[in-house]
Amino acid sequence: MRYFMLDRVTEFTKGISACGIKNITLTDDILHDHFPDYPVFPGAMLIEAMAQLGGFLLEMSVNTKDSIRRALLAQIDKAKFHNLAEPGDQLLLSAELDERIDDAAKVNITVHCGDTKIANAKLTFVLKPIESEKIHAQRRYCYRLWTKKLIPAQEIF
Repeated sequence: MRYFMLDRVTEFTKGISACGIKNITLTDDILHDHFPDYPVFPGAMLIEAMAQLGGFLLEMSVNTKDSIRRALLAQIDKAKFHNLAEPGDQLLLSAELDERIDDAAKVNITVHCGDTKIANAKLTFVLKPIESEKIHAQRRYCYRLWTKKLIPAQEIF
């Protein structure tokens, strides 16, 4: 994963929900071009942050040592952007598992900055077995970073 859109996962309830944080700072390269005199965090990056939290929720909910599947974003429904995210904002993301059908799932995700709603969407993921130890190692590394302060510690596959 080239872009880490989450800084931390703050809550996780297996098969139900996850919450996370994304801090918007001027060190986010995209802000220097979007826009030079008025930096705002792009909607596409907000969707990516939502997808990373939704994928985390699903993978941590369904994977076991004997069966590892990765969540792949398949569809974006009802995405709405209500307000802008700017440098200095701390975005609070909340993901709730909406529906699970065989090897697919729908996740409702909202993004707030304080009491202000920034965005929301319903994302559909497919769960696929992927034969790549590089991908599995990368996800384990990322998920360990995101969850290092969660109590109890999460088993990561």
